[in-house]
Amino acid sequence: MNYWLMKSEPETFSLDDLERKGSEPWDGVRNYQARNFMRDDMRVGDKVFFYHSNCDVPGIVGIAKVASKPYPDPTQFDPKNHYFDAKSSRDNPRWILVDIAFVKRLKRTISLAELKDDPALEGMPLVRKGNRLSVMPVDAAHWKHILSLEK
Repeated sequence: MNYWLMKSEPETFSLDDLERKGSEPWDGVRNYQARNFMRDDMRVGDKVFFYHSNCDVPGIVGIAKVASKPYPDPTQFDPKNHYFDAKSSRDNPRWILVDIAFVKRLKRTISLAELKDDPALEGMPLVRKGNRLSVMPVDAAHWKHILSLEK
């Protein structure tokens, strides 16, 4: 099993939205490295930290799981969609997504500030200076440690 962190702005799509819907395609990713993680490394059942970004207190708010195999992001083909990509074709789609499903809400937000201040999380991609990826791996030791912070 792999572990991931996926960022979403709560004004756009929040953990509340995921809980209400149950599962949702993780569309609109337009970064090649994040796309490659979804396309090449994510497996059905992998665990995901759901992270709220660009808000008053950015941080991990819940847990989801990968609920589908990777497949082409349909927004890339819709000229009316913000994520339309004229250079992508149905024969050779450029952008891939997975569905994620709600698992649980954490008892509290584990803030980015708290994560950055924790020496046990040194080397975690999220706390590296300049990392802005919306999809990133989390190693098993970091996953376990972060869950221990929920108390």
